[in-house]
Amino acid sequence: MPPPQVRMEPPAGAGATGGPGRRRCPVSRVASRSSTESHPGSRRDPSPRPLTPAPARVTTAATLLLNATYEPLCVVSSRRAIVLVLAEKAEPVDTAVELVHSETIVLPVPVVVRLTRYVRVPYPAQVPLSRRAVFTRDGQTCVYCGSSATSIDHVVPRSRGGTHTWDNVVAACRRCNHTKADRSLAELGWVLPHPPRTPSGAAWRLLGARAVDPRWREWLGVPESVSA
Repeated sequence: MPPPQVRMEPPAGAGATGGPGRRRCPVSRVASRSSTESHPGSRRDPSPRPLTPAPARVTTAATLLLNATYEPLCVVSSRRAIVLVLAEKAEPVDTAVELVHSETIVLPVPVVVRLTRYVRVPYPAQVPLSRRAVFTRDGQTCVYCGSSATSIDHVVPRSRGGTHTWDNVVAACRRCNHTKADRSLAELGWVLPHPPRTPSGAAWRLLGARAVDPRWREWLGVPESVSA
């Protein structure tokens, strides 16, 4: 007769977690064998929790950073601007109505901040040419008829040796761009109100790369026609 099978029951409380609401989170994600044996009741929480709270929307916005001389430098996140202000490396120049709360302070979200110390930043010799920068230079309007611009046009067509440079690229509407096609201004009898030029200044290095917050216009020196 085969020997009777014996079923080993675990000791009472070996797999207990201490009751509902008393579960502990382990220090490390992977416990060692010795610690498992010494704490048979420890168990990792199946629903992981974030270590840090998600940033508020107001702290992920953009802030214009000025040099100590009020010269536009770059655009940083509002969170970075708040860190600079708290570290006394920058001071707020313009703020929004939104507030950032912490355990000890309440701080308005900065829109424009200025460095407390001057920094020397090397800039490229020429402002990069881009569609957004051309629209900004020409006030978002067609240089031929004055209506809203929707495209860019080469004054001297590329098919006739025209270059893709600041002095040959203008903002235009679709109708004028289609009418002009690859013809010259002399053939159409059109005259530009002013010759296209290369923009200069530190602000243009920002205008050609991103959208403009309307609250930055005072510090960038851009016209009201430039939209955000």
